[in-house]
Amino acid sequence: MAFTLAAPLRLTAPAKVNLALHVVGRRPDGYHRLESLIAFAGDACDVLTVAAAPQDADDLVMAGPFGPGLPTGSDNILHRAVAVARQVLADAGRRLPPLSVTLDKRLPVAAGIGGGSADAAALLRMIGDAVPAVRDALLAEATMLGADVPMCVAGRAARISGIGEEIQPLAHLPALHMLLVNPGVPVSTPAVFAALERRDNAPLPAVPAKGFVTAGELVAWLHTTRNDLAAPAEGLAPQIVAVRDALAGEGALIARMSGSGATVYGLFEDDAELARARGRIAASHPEWWLSGARHRAAPADMPPEAP
Repeated sequence: MAFTLAAPLRLTAPAKVNLALHVVGRRPDGYHRLESLIAFAGDACDVLTVAAAPQDADDLVMAGPFGPGLPTGSDNILHRAVAVARQVLADAGRRLPPLSVTLDKRLPVAAGIGGGSADAAALLRMIGDAVPAVRDALLAEATMLGADVPMCVAGRAARISGIGEEIQPLAHLPALHMLLVNPGVPVSTPAVFAALERRDNAPLPAVPAKGFVTAGELVAWLHTTRNDLAAPAEGLAPQIVAVRDALAGEGALIARMSGSGATVYGLFEDDAELARARGRIAASHPEWWLSGARHRAAPADMPPEAP
């Protein structure tokens, strides 16, 4: 039996934002053990259009402001995601025919917001929704594509541990008024980890069982945390400091780098404060990428049903 697409599908791949990120150890295989609190910025996203390919081979097209120059062959994470999904379906007795995938790449590349991982996750989620019997197998294989992919497949605010595969969804995360700013400088994740001075830092504080009821509660908790990758990333890309200072200077409740950078998020009191900050920063730094990115509390962050 073949997996079929009756009509083209439009998928969104929201940015993954590390609100806090602690590096707490390193495994014998070289992977770093992390603890992180993540949220998804639904208004800042890549967009994928997926359809049946008219020919006998997969077709991958890169479009959008950050699409030019990205590979379209086996080095592309979407190409590899299709291969993983095809094998998982084959193991379940299903056939995945050739796909035509157009990526409208709106998120900057090598930016610390999981762009490529989110793209691959959107594709895997689409197939899992169409064939629920293979969802668990797809999630199990997602780590092969990258440590961020399983959390992006889940697509929920969560506490993350391990190398990214241990996902504990938050009971609640309130709506967040978030501004993402990137100075236009790609940052190599391996280079950032290589520049770490310590790999056995203090763990993330306990997350309240009820989650965070208000943004104020979350911000207070975040001020007890850190991003352990910020210092080495700033050494490689000093522009990150300028971005953080600009957000703080515009009244952000907290301004911090996401992931391995160079994107910095700022949380604001409300949409009016966010819009004011966005306008001023854009006017002062037209070369920077900015995106207002509200995290919406419902329905993704409702407590899961009891088994």
